[in-house]
Amino acid sequence: MTRAITTILLLICSNAFMTLAWYGQIAFKSRIQRLGLVSIILLSWGIALFEYCFQIPANRIGSNQYAGPFSIWELKVIQEVISLLVFTVFAVVFMKSDTLRWNHLAGFVCLILAVYFIFKK
Repeated sequence: MTRAITTILLLICSNAFMTLAWYGQIAFKSRIQRLGLVSIILLSWGIALFEYCFQIPANRIGSNQYAGPFSIWELKVIQEVISLLVFTVFAVVFMKSDTLRWNHLAGFVCLILAVYFIFKK
């Protein structure tokens, strides 16, 4: 159980950095618009380094190839669900121009069903 919780917590941290690296330049446009595209790419790569510092250990700790509780399929689906949850929080808090609508929630229900089917033995 500890490996599963550790894996999920590391994936949450990883996805927080991933979301910031990918979408932070949109959310914080007014603060970094004076930077050129190359500078923003390098800044994003620097942030993404931390994503990998959490993602790689999460996959190793969680993978049943390393005595973890999850198959590679399960790890991928967990990561995608966490990614969308982290992105949703980011979008609602930082992206004031976009709103969470019913169709987004319907899509999340489909992802929950994907988790169910992937974990079904």
